Amino acid sequence: MLLEHLDYTGARVLVVDDNPLNVELVADNLEQEGYAVERAFSGEEALRKIGERPFDLVLLDVMMPGLSGYEVCERLKRDEKTHLLPVVMLTALDKREDKIRGIAAGADDFINKPFDRAELLIRVKSCIRTKRLTDDLETAESILVALGNAIDAKDAYTEGHAERVAHYSVAVGRKLGLSYERLRALRLGGVLHDIGKIGIPEAILNKPGPLTAEEFDVMKKHPEIGERICGPLKSLRGMLPIIRSHHERPNGSGYPDGLSGEAIPLEARIVCLADVYDALATTRSYKRAFTRERCIEILRQDTTKGLFDPVVVEAFAAYLAEREETVRGRR
Repeated sequence: MLLEHLDYTGARVLVVDDNPLNVELVADNLEQEGYAVERAFSGEEALRKIGERPFDLVLLDVMMPGLSGYEVCERLKRDEKTHLLPVVMLTALDKREDKIRGIAAGADDFINKPFDRAELLIRVKSCIRTKRLTDDLETAESILVALGNAIDAKDAYTEGHAERVAHYSVAVGRKLGLSYERLRALRLGGVLHDIGKIGIPEAILNKPGPLTAEEFDVMKKHPEIGERICGPLKSLRGMLPIIRSHHERPNGSGYPDGLSGEAIPLEARIVCLADVYDALATTRSYKRAFTRERCIEILRQDTTKGLFDPVVVEAFAAYLAEREETVRGRR
């Protein structure tokens, strides 16, 4: 298989142990295989080094003075910047509860001390392979996000729109108590909600006047196009319902599927509202920006017509009011 022939020479590995002899023993074995190894002799030093430069893998001793391996692992897995960094725990502990504690901390694998060289090298290679594949997925995500922002940048009136929609969507998600995974979906779904417009002819996309019925039918295809663009990436599967359904309306008048009520995913209902609010609150070629108060008034009026989820609207109104109070407090 292709993966078996990938070259991991130069992959950056951080070896962490308060015993210098243990560190050098592991480092020597890895450096013989072409890995770029750095040493850390405490949990605190490990976190500092990880904050300074990227690594492909951390080999982490469990029992250390100060911050233990468990605590270091927990901190890395809680941090969005490092939660995908593979952590392999080196341990002389062989009790079942010790392994369970390591799993709870987020450890990706374990190697028992004294370690077998062949096992060490196989496990290191396996973890780095996983990290490289994850990096590839993140790169693909970044490209799509860049494309989404590029669509906005074509028009001075909509530049920054996707980022603002993502920001508003996450803020509403937090008000509604959504999980980290769902907030991440809102963040990426907000940025990518209009990526399907890349497949819409520019003559329609940038038309200064109102669209004809035929042109609007073409424009309405952008949610489905966006879903097809992002569909191949497994890491974006959670965002697909947002991309496809952000123009659906609770009264069933939206597109592309004419969904109504609870059949519309909550995240799509949130992005829909954020999308419309940003259009109201910013200057466009055909209108001036409305005030925050007028925007909320319009949204509430349209909610009575079945165009928005009232729970989402009120959560958004509460967020905007809190933000206004914060701004006033700084003056």
